[in-house]
Amino acid sequence: MEIRKYKETDWSQVWPIIEKAFRAGETYPYSPEITEHEARKLWIVVPQEVYVATAEEGEILGTYYIKPNQPGLGSHVCNCGYIVSENARGKGVASGMCEHSQQVAVDVGFRAMQFNLVVSTNEGAIRLWKKLGFQVIGTLPKAFKSQSAGYVDALVMYKEIKT
Repeated sequence: MEIRKYKETDWSQVWPIIEKAFRAGETYPYSPEITEHEARKLWIVVPQEVYVATAEEGEILGTYYIKPNQPGLGSHVCNCGYIVSENARGKGVASGMCEHSQQVAVDVGFRAMQFNLVVSTNEGAIRLWKKLGFQVIGTLPKAFKSQSAGYVDALVMYKEIKT
């Protein structure tokens, strides 16, 4: 697996991956009816940097973005979002992208990483983020409306990456 910066020609493979996740309504707060244009703006245009994880033959297995979590005086803490294609889950792609993003974060000067809305029913992600050193620093009661489980808690997870 290789992780590299996103190129415009990647969109045709990235869009189906993020579309499936957004439409499922289980891990991201975006409307399941989000348009391709809106999704591209959220995932590609707004973030500081976007990366893709690829297989040897060039197939995109997953994608992540990195951006400041807050403007100005809070911009030393970054936020990331990760999505792995369904056929690549359980193969270390999310772990690899998270580790890569932490190095990118250090390289560009961030001091910490924060995940603002980790859905409590996303047990695999919570387990992975904890394994990679993130701590739950807060619980937002019933802050996410899961398509399958209704209103569920969301976690705020945090890790210092540079002191």
